[in-house]
Amino acid sequence: MDIATPAGMLLGMVLLIVSIVLAGGVSGIGSFIDVPSGMIVVGGTLAATLVRYPLANVIGLVGIIMKTIFIKLSSPQEEVNRLVEFARVARREGLLALENKVADLKDAFLAKGIQLLVDGTDADGLRSILGSEIDMVRQRHSVGKGILESMGAASPAFGMLGTLIGLVLMLQSLDDPSKIGGGMATALITTFYGVLLANLFCLPMGGKLGLRSKEETLVKELVMEGIVSIQSGDAPNLVEEKLKSFLAPKARKEKKLEDLKDKIREKQ
Repeated sequence: MDIATPAGMLLGMVLLIVSIVLAGGVSGIGSFIDVPSGMIVVGGTLAATLVRYPLANVIGLVGIIMKTIFIKLSSPQEEVNRLVEFARVARREGLLALENKVADLKDAFLAKGIQLLVDGTDADGLRSILGSEIDMVRQRHSVGKGILESMGAASPAFGMLGTLIGLVLMLQSLDDPSKIGGGMATALITTFYGVLLANLFCLPMGGKLGLRSKEETLVKELVMEGIVSIQSGDAPNLVEEKLKSFLAPKARKEKKLEDLKDKIREKQ
């Protein structure tokens, strides 16, 4: 689970509430609760999103967000180690020996790639099939990111629209000065809701989804290259060297250090 996302949102809300309490007391919180303003901002943002995107994509956004928060991706280093081990098995026992590994794999993409490898798919076929699946993942994430960014752009606009509605209603009651202050406060709350929804939820979630998409596609591309390398009959050391290009420089240095320590232990 990516605890940073819910923790960041919770921290933002807590800081806002504490700031309101410090400035206006506990009773000040009630001044920031306005159902009509919430309906304008949230309802208007949702309506605009439904106008722009198909219903299936908007509904599917919930699943993508849940996956972004709760599903933990394996690290590139873990995948490198796993693929190198598969290369050793294929080198010693042949490609068919990898079929026994498929049932134990939790990663559907890796399992599919190994099964295609065992079935005798050539390198071009592997790149075509697995590459198409990576492109589809990237496209789904791109649509989800686009929806969140669209909502982030629409919510402040509907906040301003709600403010204009509140100002119009306030101007209609100028004959009663006692209502002007309250009317102005209510009008501005919609702008507050719009800015809050955009900058604490929609835009950060869109950015996180884009980041997780890059991480997931990187791991899948690494897996694809590893499977193609195994299919080509490359030695395990060569497979490892090819896949190191997907690792961050720091991870490569740490791997070299661990390899050096292993060699020293073997000599002792």
